[in-house]
Amino acid sequence: MTFESLTTGFERYRFSHCALPEFSLAAVDTRTQFLGRRLAAPLLISSMTGGTAEAERINRHLAQAAQELGVGMGLGSQRAGLEDAALARTYRVRDVAPDVLLFANLGAVQLNYGYTVDHCRRAVDMIEADGLILHLNPLQEALQPEGQTDFSGLLRKIEGVCRALDVPVMVKEVGWGLSASLCRRLADAGVAALDVAGAGGTSWSQVEMYRALDDAQREVAAAFRDWGIPTAEALVQARAAVPDLPLVASGGVQNGIDVAKALALGADVCGVARALLAAADTSAEAVARALTTLVAQLRAAMFAAGAPDVAALRHTPLVDILHSSHESTRIDTH
Repeated sequence: MTFESLTTGFERYRFSHCALPEFSLAAVDTRTQFLGRRLAAPLLISSMTGGTAEAERINRHLAQAAQELGVGMGLGSQRAGLEDAALARTYRVRDVAPDVLLFANLGAVQLNYGYTVDHCRRAVDMIEADGLILHLNPLQEALQPEGQTDFSGLLRKIEGVCRALDVPVMVKEVGWGLSASLCRRLADAGVAALDVAGAGGTSWSQVEMYRALDDAQREVAAAFRDWGIPTAEALVQARAAVPDLPLVASGGVQNGIDVAKALALGADVCGVARALLAAADTSAEAVARALTTLVAQLRAAMFAAGAPDVAALRHTPLVDILHSSHESTRIDTH
């Protein structure tokens, strides 16, 4: 389910082609560091699923590929696994991904519905995670008949989780973006990283529209088909608001050129989900092939942009085609 007309915004930007890179393609280095861990490429397999037999198979395929490619991974919301111990195994992937930077995941709103720091710690322990993602999804909850919509006082509780856990806490949206002001407040609350998870990829309002139980609910959800902060815009705002905080760019990232643009706009790594889902349903080998293609695209983009490594890519000018059709406009996000 995609947005009707709203896009990620990446199409607004392009690199100035470098016809003489002065280094070889073989020398392009995609390695980077994120939250103290080395990644072979600046990629994080975004949180997708859990809680079912099918999800277990998908998670293991994703994890095996992440291990092979040396990239990070987030699990889907572990609420089901906390509430039914028999489902915990659908999230466990450490046996096939011993070295992967792995994130546990819970909905932040659960902290207003009986969940505590102990639940967060149990989610981390369940999968031997290196960090915890707390996701924010107020619009999705508002569009669900069974939605949990009390988000009051949640920032203080997120701060409490950040202080109490021994692993880094990352906060992410699920596909409508984080605003600059919220990024600043979350940084002040002590989060270790943010995933802007902008609009332009999967439209969860459209998903909820098709899940609606009656025409009235369907009509409410349909009105939000183009709601949200486009991923590129959210990323630029976030980097300006929190210049020193690690950032993940996700939400409609489709290929290695999108990844390259995101890094040039201020991201530290990119989250990819939908582009891998079909492969994940097939096999670990299919996911690895998809990731290998994405990394090859990224390497070629870096080569053609004249950036030999990720650090150089982050300081490579982009052209904003809405404001300049002739000169490279520096997108100052660092």
